[in-house]
Amino acid sequence: MRVHRPLAQQPTPPFNALAARRLRAALGMGPEHVAYGLRASYGLPYATPDLITAWERGTLAPSSPELTALAGVLWCSPGELIGAPRTLREHRVARDLAQEDVARAVGLELLAYQRMEDSGTWRGTERQSTALADALELSLPDFVTVTGRDGKLADLLRSAVTTRWQAYVRPVAKTVPLDRQLLEDTLQELHTDYQGQMVATLSWSSGPAAADSGESGRDYLDRIVDHFWSTIRANTY
Repeated sequence: MRVHRPLAQQPTPPFNALAARRLRAALGMGPEHVAYGLRASYGLPYATPDLITAWERGTLAPSSPELTALAGVLWCSPGELIGAPRTLREHRVARDLAQEDVARAVGLELLAYQRMEDSGTWRGTERQSTALADALELSLPDFVTVTGRDGKLADLLRSAVTTRWQAYVRPVAKTVPLDRQLLEDTLQELHTDYQGQMVATLSWSSGPAAADSGESGRDYLDRIVDHFWSTIRANTY
């Protein structure tokens, strides 16, 4: 059934659809009960069971006011319904900041910042990037993702583990501001892990075991950025 709702006037926060479904089920409520609560208690006349189902399936996401109302109906805090931010806009919304606040904090004209947020491409200077990380309280992995460096980092890491890792310490350091010794230890460990999988593939030469190992190697390269950050965390503590 077609879901009718007004155009959102507020930014859409990162929504945790699974959490919303679990909280509703824990209360013994159906989508129709949630929709009624939104209409009766929060003045959302367009709320229907189909809209609630669309939110829970992830085909639609509630706007900020809708999410606040939904949290009220589900007897939880809005934070329990917010998923992990991924984009520049989502991080800003999660911090409850206006575009004007972030633009001012990083030293950008509002229109220039809006264009970056709409396109999902950060083009600020190093100084502005540092100010952005402070304003949005970004972790280093989030900072790399938000500023669009994930792809470049992945390419460098794949080259580092498949060739000579030493040659990629400086290029990776330019992409990710980390202690050089920590970076060297991490790249060496990733290289050793990956090469160990490749040696196993050659040892088995053929058959199901070799195929599984080869698939494991491809998966390792596909998830190289995740492996990088998990190794960084392990080497930091």
